[in-house]
Amino acid sequence: MPRPRNEPELAVALPAELLAGRPKGDQLRELLVGVIGGMAPGAMLPSERVLAERLQLARGTVRQEIEQLVAEGLLYRRPGHGTFVADAKFLQSSALTSFTQDMRARGLTPGARLVSVEVTAATPQQANQLGVARATAVIQITRVRTAGGVPIALERALLSALRFPGLDEVDWTDRSLYQLLAERWGVRRIASERRVSAVLPRRHEATLLQIATTQPCFAIEGTSQDPDGVVECGRSLYRADRYDLFIRASG
Repeated sequence: MPRPRNEPELAVALPAELLAGRPKGDQLRELLVGVIGGMAPGAMLPSERVLAERLQLARGTVRQEIEQLVAEGLLYRRPGHGTFVADAKFLQSSALTSFTQDMRARGLTPGARLVSVEVTAATPQQANQLGVARATAVIQITRVRTAGGVPIALERALLSALRFPGLDEVDWTDRSLYQLLAERWGVRRIASERRVSAVLPRRHEATLLQIATTQPCFAIEGTSQDPDGVVECGRSLYRADRYDLFIRASG
């Protein structure tokens, strides 16, 4: 399909259509984040109409995901001009605290309920995030994390199936991902880079977390790595009514 006049060139090519069997909002978000990652701050995003036509989506679906990314600070709008890439905003730390460690430190009993485990070929965006070749097998683990039996977070983690063979066969009920990676694959000295945003949940996310779509949440996303490279990347959605953030800084 020819590119409409005045529409920007993209560093990441758009697929002809999205995959069946996965929420289109999730796929669109992943695609947009990948597109944004290949563009410089201030670059203009294609219009909602163009994205909707290229990906065969309802324009309202595209608008909802773009508004979400605007709310998270990845994009910004200039009325009458378009939507543009914002400067990246990251919360960085030298050490990673897992959900399990975090909940135990708060005196709560951590738990997990598996939503899905998928093994697929890495999309260009996923390959770039994990530092692997395109079409390399990747594992996406989606779980609802609980504290004292109450849903607290919806956690999505993406890892290389080549680096962690058999990870998709694990019983993920009440398991700590990072504890398992340390025990079975010797992964230690993990550092992380995370971005934290205030967002509203999508409808299916709200259902899994047992909250209303009007309940504010924290979206925490980014990558974790060790001396051998990227360990995992992902996005976790935390209920703001049940979870707070504590940051200590020195200087």
